[in-house]
Amino acid sequence: MNLDKIGWDAQLAEAFLPHHNANLKPARVSIAHGGYYTLLGEDGELQATLAGKVRHKSSSEDWPVAGDWVAVAVRVEERTAAIQAVLPRRTKFSRKMAGKAVTEQVLAANVDLVFVAASLNQDFSPRRIERYIALALENGVAPVVLLTKSDLVEDTTEFTAEIEAISRGVPVHTVSALDGIGLEDLQRYLEPGKTAVILGSSGVGKSTLVNLLTGTDSQSVQEIREDGKGRHTTTRRELILLPGGGMMIDTPGIRELGMWEGAEGVRETFEDIQDLAARCKFGNCRHESEPGCAVLAAVEGGSLSVERFDSYCKLSEEVEFLASKKDELARQTRKKSEKSLHKLQKNFHKLRGR
Repeated sequence: MNLDKIGWDAQLAEAFLPHHNANLKPARVSIAHGGYYTLLGEDGELQATLAGKVRHKSSSEDWPVAGDWVAVAVRVEERTAAIQAVLPRRTKFSRKMAGKAVTEQVLAANVDLVFVAASLNQDFSPRRIERYIALALENGVAPVVLLTKSDLVEDTTEFTAEIEAISRGVPVHTVSALDGIGLEDLQRYLEPGKTAVILGSSGVGKSTLVNLLTGTDSQSVQEIREDGKGRHTTTRRELILLPGGGMMIDTPGIRELGMWEGAEGVRETFEDIQDLAARCKFGNCRHESEPGCAVLAAVEGGSLSVERFDSYCKLSEEVEFLASKKDELARQTRKKSEKSLHKLQKNFHKLRGR
C-alpha cells in the first residue's frame, strides 16, 4: 500500500527519522480494540500488539488510537507487527473518560475535521451540538455539523437556521442517507489524504453515511428504537479508506461527552457571550447578579436566549471543575514524587554513613 494514500507526508517522514536505524516501518492505525490493532502500511494490512516497552513506559491516553501513525517491527510472513513507538500527533479529539475518573480519552488522532452528526428526530439537541463544537475547537480540529435524516421533516430550514445561529460560522449541512441529499457536500470535504472523524449519539446514521460514501455495507447498521434513541451498532473506532482518496473514522455512539481542557473551545463557541462580557461593568463579572452585567441584560432583553446562556454556564463550570481536579491530582503526584525522592536520599545517606 502506498503510504501517501493514507496521509503520509514530509512532516511525518521527518518525525519517523529516529526510527529508521532500528529497522522499523511506519504504519497507520486503522482499528484499536481491546489492546489489539489493525494497521495499514507498505506491507498491506497487519495485525499488531503493543511492544512491552510502550505499554509499560506510557500512560493509556498515549497508546495508539484510530488515525495514529506508529513505528512497527513487521513479521511479514505472519502478517503481524509489534508497535514500538507512536509518532507525535498533529491533532487529536479527546474527551474526559466516562465516569468519575479524571482521565483523558483520545477518540481519534491526526484528523483534519470533525463531522458532528445530529439527527432531526425527537432526540435533536442544539445544546449537545454546542458541546461537540467546543471540544472540536479546543482540540484544534475544524468542526462541520451534519443534520442527518432530513427526510424525517418536511422543512429543514428552521433546524438549519437554529444551528447556524449557535455555531458561529461553523458549516452546517442537512443530509439524508435515504435519498442521498447532502452527500455531495460531505464528499467535498474528503479530499485525498485528508482524514475526518464522524461523531454523534447512537442512531444518528453515522455508519449509514459511511456506507454510502464507500459504496459498501461494511459498517453494520440497526433500526433505532421507537423513542428515537439509537442502539449501539459500531463497537469500535475504525479508519476507513474512501473511493475518492479521503479517509473517515467511524465511531460508536457517544452517550457521555465530558469536556477535557476546553476553556479556549468554550470561548470560541460562545464568542457572542464573550463579546457581551467585554462590556460588563466589572472585569471579573461572573454574570450571576452583578450590577452592570451586559450578559444578564442581553438575557433579560431577549437578544441572548436563556438556553444558550445556560449551556455556556454549564460548560464553563465543567471546565473550571475539571481544571481544579487536575490541579489537585498534579499536587498529589508531585507530593508522592517528593516523598519517594526524600526516601531515596535518606537511604543513600544511611548507606554512606556505614
